[in-house]
Amino acid sequence: MYGVCGCCGALRPRYKRLVDNIFPEDPEDGLVKTNMEKLTFYALSAPEKLDRIGAYLSERLIRDVGRHRYGYVCIAMEALDQLLMACHCQSINLFVESFLKMVAKLLESEKPNLQILGTNSFVKFANIEEDTPSYHRSYDFFVSRFSEMCHSSHDDLEIKTKIRMSGIKGLQGVVRKTVNDELQANIWDPQHMDKIVPSLLFNLQHVEEAESRSPSPLQAPEKEKENPAELAERCLRELLGRAAFGNIKNAIKPVLIHLDNHSLWEPKVFAIRCFKIIMYSIQPQHSHLVIQQLLGHLDANSRSAATVRAGIVEVLSEAAVIAATGSVGPTVLEMFNTLLRQLRLSIDYALTGSYDGAVSLGTKIIKEHEERMFQEAVIKTIGSFASTLPTYQRSEVILFIMSKVPLPSLQHPVEAGRTGENRNRLTQIMLLKSLLQVSTGFQCYNMMSALPSNFLDRLLSTALMEDAEIRLFVLEILISFIDRHGNRHKFSTISTLSDISVLKLKVDKCSRQDTVFMKKHSQQLYRHIYLSCKEDTNVQKHYEALYGLLALISIELANEEVVVDLIRLVLAVQDVAQVNEENLPVYNRCALYALGAAYLNLISQLTTVPAFCQHIHEVIETRKKEAPYMLPEDVFVERPRLSQNLDGVVIEFLFRQSKISEVLGGSGYNADRLCLPYIPQLTDEDRLSKRRSIGETISLQVEVESRNSPEKEERVPAEEITYETLKKAIVDSVAVEEQERERRRQVVEKFQKAPFEEIAAHCGARASLLQSKLNQIFEITIRPPPSPSGTITAAYGQPQNHSIPVYEMKFPDLCVY
Repeated sequence: MYGVCGCCGALRPRYKRLVDNIFPEDPEDGLVKTNMEKLTFYALSAPEKLDRIGAYLSERLIRDVGRHRYGYVCIAMEALDQLLMACHCQSINLFVESFLKMVAKLLESEKPNLQILGTNSFVKFANIEEDTPSYHRSYDFFVSRFSEMCHSSHDDLEIKTKIRMSGIKGLQGVVRKTVNDELQANIWDPQHMDKIVPSLLFNLQHVEEAESRSPSPLQAPEKEKENPAELAERCLRELLGRAAFGNIKNAIKPVLIHLDNHSLWEPKVFAIRCFKIIMYSIQPQHSHLVIQQLLGHLDANSRSAATVRAGIVEVLSEAAVIAATGSVGPTVLEMFNTLLRQLRLSIDYALTGSYDGAVSLGTKIIKEHEERMFQEAVIKTIGSFASTLPTYQRSEVILFIMSKVPLPSLQHPVEAGRTGENRNRLTQIMLLKSLLQVSTGFQCYNMMSALPSNFLDRLLSTALMEDAEIRLFVLEILISFIDRHGNRHKFSTISTLSDISVLKLKVDKCSRQDTVFMKKHSQQLYRHIYLSCKEDTNVQKHYEALYGLLALISIELANEEVVVDLIRLVLAVQDVAQVNEENLPVYNRCALYALGAAYLNLISQLTTVPAFCQHIHEVIETRKKEAPYMLPEDVFVERPRLSQNLDGVVIEFLFRQSKISEVLGGSGYNADRLCLPYIPQLTDEDRLSKRRSIGETISLQVEVESRNSPEKEERVPAEEITYETLKKAIVDSVAVEEQERERRRQVVEKFQKAPFEEIAAHCGARASLLQSKLNQIFEITIRPPPSPSGTITAAYGQPQNHSIPVYEMKFPDLCVY
């Protein structure tokens, strides 16, 4: 029966006859359109036959492929495409299975034209929205085959380009078909993402090859359309744009692995381009997930080459800046913590020369300049990311970085030994560099918030260290915080301008918050400026930073009291250069003279007191004629012109405190305060400095001992406190401090120069005196208390105290409650 039906066309089923009629005798004539319309009408009228139509078309296509009749293959695929576009009935799922089977057959072919034909049919299918879901359909084969086509290495360049573009379009079709359908196979699974993402990146990576070809002007538009890199970029953007919160990790991890496998972190251009595409394609609220993935990858590569880590850090920098415009969320401090940890690891690697802490056979030797490059990349990333943060988060980052700086104190011990000192010094420098990057451009109009006490104390503590580079960083950080109107670059060079109006300074009135800040911290700032001026390791950059700091304080934070104190401070610096108790070199003394001249010239024009300006101008003119080595124009140059003898400086070359107090006192300034020489307050911060000698340490101990000695336990009758008493105490405090300094100097000199026997005898006398006083105290405490009823006489006529129980004591009436 079936054989007869096969021979006689009239006895064949109708759907087969309709399918056969769409094929012409000559395949070059193409699809018979009238018969195709009949087949489409039949499929719409009898949807239950659609699966049989698909199966029969599939059977014919497989047979034609085997017989290499590719013309009929194209006609069959065209018919399938038209049926798919026309039919959306419930039974289309069975037809789709036949369709996908035929597409897979074409993709398996070695003929590029058949692969492209199958891909185009699949893309048309992917754009169709099905009315009914499919629970069992799988696209694993298509993901694998399309990914393979993306890596085509055909000998013909044009055919290779077409195959790669077909593979990209196929992947795009798979994504569109499955990404929004929860009933379909999960395209976000790692097994799929590990094929899709690297395939797209591979074509993005070869964009240089496509751009290196220079087509003719007439062919240029066509070539642009056929560029696989642009198509891969669009597909990648579409893929990432559809990614939900839980799928970001699976989409980003293949990118990181691809960059690792192909060593694309070192040139870093392609890596940066990839993550720019990622950051601009994903939803803004998912940005922090990408940052977390990069941070985790940086930690995972902590033992990789410095160039690789530097590439990751620079990519992180670009991604973080883009993410900051969206939502970074809780990853802010996490990011800075990771970067600072990598910074410390890099310092250890540079010091030890290996990743394992010890150099042995087979150990990878580390290049110090590469580690330095990595450290600079980390610092740059910290600064660029911090610049995008709001003020409150930036303040938190500043405090966080400062808390990581190792300080030589009891609360923050540092490592001992030469290696420990080098590690601590490098760590301090790198963290202060990072802090400088974060503080650059930081504008907070409330200085109490910008420089809180705990931060300022730690920052100024580093200014007492011996390292000149660290001190310079501290000065530059202070300048960055204080400069709120962009005036710092106007004081980059030290000079004595006759008219400062050419600087076009932006000056605002000192606010109430600034006044409160200066009342609380001004003496602390003055003290560190004074001590920084006395350092013999200062160079021109230090004096330029000191001048900038003094000038910015005068502009940003100064009221009349601050101006007076700054003038006293600068005059004290002039005395340091004149007296030279610190045995400073000639250059440093000339620099201090020049620094004082430049600042007093500036402050005199800011105060606009004519007599003050005249005095400063006269001294500067006198120096120009007879002592140019005391002016910045001769000192702060490439080849300073110095004087070999600074001991005979005449008074006409100096700014006189008496004259300044006289002229400013007449203009309403506090003349009494101006007359007082500036003396820095001694605080506990001196213990952080390594400049303490043994003699100074002994003098501090002796001072404490002398203050607590029993010889000073005599009581002084209470004195009535009046206004005159307070005024006298303030005026006499200077003389008392001078006496105290002289006494300390004598004690230090005694312990440094006296013979050992004399010092031992002195300490022995102190010890015997202390023992006698202790015996008196013990005798008093051990002796029974006297009786309130009086004394009784012993047998030998000696009065003897007799102790009476408390309940038998007779108290006066006033003691009764």
